[in-house]
Amino acid sequence: MKGITYVRDEQNQLKAVQIDAELYGEALQDFLDGLEAEQLKGGPKKEFDAVAKRILAKRKRANV
Repeated sequence: MKGITYVRDEQNQLKAVQIDAELYGEALQDFLDGLEAEQLKGGPKKEFDAVAKRILAKRKRANV
């Protein structure tokens, strides 16, 4: 497949995949976002209102 290279060890076991970011940048970012979301699944949750207040306060301080 163009822009994708499979890296194998001496026993021909797949060790890594190199992906051309210029060709697959958007799809690659979507994939990485999905991995991050999967890792955060089941983790601690924060109340929406508390997060929104913190973001708005930070934004307000930045505009001062």
